[in-house]
Amino acid sequence: MTTPPPMSLLAELTHRCPLQCPYCSNPLRLDPRTSELDTATWRRVMDEAATMGVLQVHFSGGEPMARPDLSDLVRHAAGVGLYSNLITSGVLLNPTSLDALAKAGLDHIQLSFQDALPDPADRVANMAGAHAKKLEAARLIVAEGMPLTLNFVVHRQNAERVPDMLALAEQLGARRVEIAHTQYYGWGLLNRDALLPDRDQLALTEQAVAEARTRLAGRMTIDFVTPDYYAEEPKPCMGGWGQRFMNISPTGRVLPCHAAESIPNVEFPSVTEASLADIWENAPLFTMFRGTDWMPEPCRSCPAQTQDWGGCRCQALALAGKADAADPVCHKAPDHGLVERAITARPAVPPAFRYRRYGNA
Repeated sequence: MTTPPPMSLLAELTHRCPLQCPYCSNPLRLDPRTSELDTATWRRVMDEAATMGVLQVHFSGGEPMARPDLSDLVRHAAGVGLYSNLITSGVLLNPTSLDALAKAGLDHIQLSFQDALPDPADRVANMAGAHAKKLEAARLIVAEGMPLTLNFVVHRQNAERVPDMLALAEQLGARRVEIAHTQYYGWGLLNRDALLPDRDQLALTEQAVAEARTRLAGRMTIDFVTPDYYAEEPKPCMGGWGQRFMNISPTGRVLPCHAAESIPNVEFPSVTEASLADIWENAPLFTMFRGTDWMPEPCRSCPAQTQDWGGCRCQALALAGKADAADPVCHKAPDHGLVERAITARPAVPPAFRYRRYGNA
């Protein structure tokens, strides 16, 4: 293998989920349960990943706990030496299932929260009682001794409560918390007007995080993800397209990032048709934006080209209509005005959410 192996594998076990969050990273066309990979195929995928040199597997969805074989898959990951992380809403977690996961060798849990307060949290999730279930899940995880990261997705309708989110994470005993602004592709793009904050709201979240980092230094790690639309420079797409990360969909499509299915006129490789190593090394989807040869100007002559790797390909497609365009987020990009116009066109009153569910896109 001439290309260094990916560090991480995101295993999207299912698109089924009790929640219907309007910023979900899943594609607009959700895979049905009947087309999901079976247990044996997921085991083979992890065998191949470990052989390649992958270090981590992140079990995600949808809600991965909707899969009855989750503990078996965690056990298999541990058996082949993969560090395992469960990305979950927590609403299906109970003492019995947590005990089974811990005994199977699960290393870490990332628990998502929609807000610090129950009513707005349940409204975003479109599930009554979801927030209370998450609080109970967090307490179970900490009592088990499992390392816990809390993830809060931030948008215009909850940005002022970032201090409350940080206080809740501290109260629940999380070792790490992610304050992550919504990223605008897929369901997030569909709901952009309902989710995109203004500059003043962004400043408030930045201030809250900076103050908490000072106060909680040495006790809790705080990761902060800004909204791309307000950035001066683009972020590196998954650490560089096809360089550090692989995503496998519930049906076995292998992707350089979880939004890559939006790219047209390209064949999506599958674990049912080729090995992970062959896909990583040779599949056109992985090689088309790997490195710098594909880059247009101003990326081609930019000194930051091996730092941001041209930015997000899916965002370029969503905004500029071309996946090989310079990421419009960059202030040097010819299409940067599209981002400015999206901010300016943001309505004063947020529209109703279009919830993430089958057939709702």
